[in-house]
Amino acid sequence: MRADRARSAGWSGRITGVWIFYLAAGVFAVAFGVAVLRDRRRFRNAVLLGLAIVCLALGLLGEASRLGPEAFDRFVFAVVVLPGLAVLVLAGFLLVNGLTMVRREGRRLANLLSLLAGVACLVVFVLPVLAYYTQHRLVTTAALVLMLVTGYVAFLFCSYLVYAVVYGRLGARPGAGFIVVLGSGLIRGTVPPLLAARLDRGAAVWRAEEDAGGSPVLITSGGQGPDEPVPESHAMADYLIERGIPGDRILREDRSRTTHDNLAFSKALMTERDPAARCVVVTNNFHVFRAALTARRVRLNGQVLGAPTARYYWPSATLREFVAILTAHPLVNLVMCALLVAFGIAVGTQ
Repeated sequence: MRADRARSAGWSGRITGVWIFYLAAGVFAVAFGVAVLRDRRRFRNAVLLGLAIVCLALGLLGEASRLGPEAFDRFVFAVVVLPGLAVLVLAGFLLVNGLTMVRREGRRLANLLSLLAGVACLVVFVLPVLAYYTQHRLVTTAALVLMLVTGYVAFLFCSYLVYAVVYGRLGARPGAGFIVVLGSGLIRGTVPPLLAARLDRGAAVWRAEEDAGGSPVLITSGGQGPDEPVPESHAMADYLIERGIPGDRILREDRSRTTHDNLAFSKALMTERDPAARCVVVTNNFHVFRAALTARRVRLNGQVLGAPTARYYWPSATLREFVAILTAHPLVNLVMCALLVAFGIAVGTQ
């Protein structure tokens, strides 16, 4: 009888613990929905979505306690081994992609991100294995600290990645008065494929607004770099005119050097003509979410749409965007990493 009551109490405790995760997942999901309705262009939306998914996953993992001993052992083995294999596969992919980026785009730091991330994945895999076999306190502490910080960064990155995909699939509302195409640099004074994809998407949105009875204006946004013979916005406008967009329906914003400048200066041009107008901002798909965050900071009333990007370019560009978002919130990220490091050292040195 006592054994039955103890067993029943154990199952009750496990079930209660599982439902706490499910309840937390529901709370975070509702908070995510409310946050998206208020403003799609916030990084906290990505974090709330990530927390909802993590809590749901923990609840599902808790269900494993109902498995039999043999099935439970297999489940634990899969939970331990599969992430390690995933890290190795990811490391290999990033290393190959990094070499492709260097070969095609040059050895600039931005093009080395995939390669560096691949090396980091190998370190994350090797150090815990080394700590397990050596049982050295310093190595174990370093592995624990690395895993905690890596887990935090990985959570933010996966949350960003999932929400960026969600945001990128949200269509813009019709009735935009302006379509802003962000520049990305010229090559020998001509529009390269990356920028051409943005301009083609912008032209398609412009034509759709025209067909719906609107009278939209295209804004090409980009200043003149030190190695560019003309302002980027002028070359962009010429590209659009050659493809049938009337020249009198294009405005050239030719002072910007950064995404913030692109949007702030374009907003000034729009405000001169119609302060209440909404806009659509067009960039490449890897840049959509960060551009949306920037648009919110400059109080621009607009949705951001993405244009296709070459597959080999996407991983490195996505990492670059994520790093830019992290560095835009230095205090909170430094504090979180410092707390995780302190916790790891405290536990590892006991």
